[in-house]
Amino acid sequence: MDFLYDYGLFLAKAATIVIAIALVIGLVAGAAMRNKPKKGEFQFTDLSDEFAELQSELKAELMEKKEFKRWLKERKKKIEQLRPTTFVIDFHGSMGASEVDALREEVTAVLAAATEDDEVLVRLESGGGVVHGYGLGASQLERLRQRGIHLTVAVDKVAASGGYMMACIANRIIAAPFAIIGSIGVLAQLPNFHRFLQKNDIDFEQFTAGEFKRTVTLFGENTDKGREKFQQELEQTHQLFKDHVYSHRDALDMEQVATGEYWLASKALEYKLVDALQTSDDFLLQRVQERRVLLIKFQPKKKLAERVGAGASTALQQLWHKLPFGHWSY
Repeated sequence: MDFLYDYGLFLAKAATIVIAIALVIGLVAGAAMRNKPKKGEFQFTDLSDEFAELQSELKAELMEKKEFKRWLKERKKKIEQLRPTTFVIDFHGSMGASEVDALREEVTAVLAAATEDDEVLVRLESGGGVVHGYGLGASQLERLRQRGIHLTVAVDKVAASGGYMMACIANRIIAAPFAIIGSIGVLAQLPNFHRFLQKNDIDFEQFTAGEFKRTVTLFGENTDKGREKFQQELEQTHQLFKDHVYSHRDALDMEQVATGEYWLASKALEYKLVDALQTSDDFLLQRVQERRVLLIKFQPKKKLAERVGAGASTALQQLWHKLPFGHWSY
């Protein structure tokens, strides 16, 4: 019994020491990570390599053995030659344009490495959103133009409103025939609960300094003067939007295209909102013949709450599909 007692005491002491050491290491590592926070990480995908592999597999099936070897030798010579690069950036914008944070990092990475012979393709998809967010997105693409790097924007589905605000920065805009283009306009809408509050004997009080600190409100009584001022601000924003587009595409008839309407790309081509009808796939298929094509993606670091939430969501989905009724769909 004494032996077991001594052995148990020894294990307890050993475990305490191990836990203490682990805590110290954890604190040191945590401090180091706080001193050198990481915004996220880059992912680089060589699309030209992927295409070459696919092409090689197909050629091997279609060609005679000697012919295929000859083709491989010629392709190797081309690859060994110094080729310019087409950098590819994907931008799928939401209403709040939070994706601009990653775009900023991706543009910075391109500027750090690109030469005057290189180019950038942005595969853009967005129906628009907040003015300040998409204004910043347009400014990020403008950085490429200012450095003399040729910029092509490809629209396979939609680039409207704030999306077109970004797209018009490009030296050239290509679009799939049925992509949605345009919507050069400004929208603002909000409900007003004043009569509901009044009906239920609820007072709403708001204090401001400055005549137009608040023009229209959700809960107070809106006035004609406030509405007029708010409309004036919308018109000013719309004029800035039109000036921005025209400064990059001066062949446009702004009175014709800045009505807030959108068009399919086949019609937008007539209005000179786009330069050619072409998908991003066809564009890249041409480029991989003579250039290296590199996809750049910045993945922002998720916060702890986001990681926990994502993990919980995945666990729930897995549990759902294990249940007998978890495979239903509509």
